[in-house]
Amino acid sequence: MNTLTAAHRGAGGRRLILLLTLALCAVPGCRQRAADSQPGGAPMSLQVTSTAFKEGETIPKQYTGDGADKSPPLRWSDPPDGTKSFALICEDPDAPRRTFVHWVLFNVPAKARELPEGVPARETLDDGSKQGKNDFGDLGFGGPSPPKGKPHRYYFKLYALDTTLDLPAGATAEQVRSAMSGHVLTEGQLMGRYQR
Repeated sequence: MNTLTAAHRGAGGRRLILLLTLALCAVPGCRQRAADSQPGGAPMSLQVTSTAFKEGETIPKQYTGDGADKSPPLRWSDPPDGTKSFALICEDPDAPRRTFVHWVLFNVPAKARELPEGVPARETLDDGSKQGKNDFGDLGFGGPSPPKGKPHRYYFKLYALDTTLDLPAGATAEQVRSAMSGHVLTEGQLMGRYQR
């Protein structure tokens, strides 16, 4: 009898905790920020596209180390309210020793919705965007140039931030990730493939 009573009390306690948790989550600060959701309640995500290739397709040669080594044109959907800037990191997780960074770009203005083909390899662009160093040790975009073999995947990851980053041009991907920690409102990506 004592065991049954204890079990009932335990179940009641669990119900009480659940009800209190639900009540607390009605408080605005406990909920996911509205900026992270679309009106229907679904998670919001930036849609990143390119006129050069579609998701999962082969990246054309002119955007690789075997061609003109130009950055591909990119476009994205509207970000959530409160976006102050964008950051972009392009990386290859299939590189032999570790994930290889091909492009670091940050403090892209919040009003921007695209990057043109062939972004120049300058520290600061005309719109105030800053470029970091890629893993080739260079500033700006360094196109795919994998070893011969299976295709590598190249992820162009775009982040909408609620701040601008207090970093100098030439910052690394790790420095950018560290600086934007806690400031990402939403993100999106486009993946292309390339092989030799």
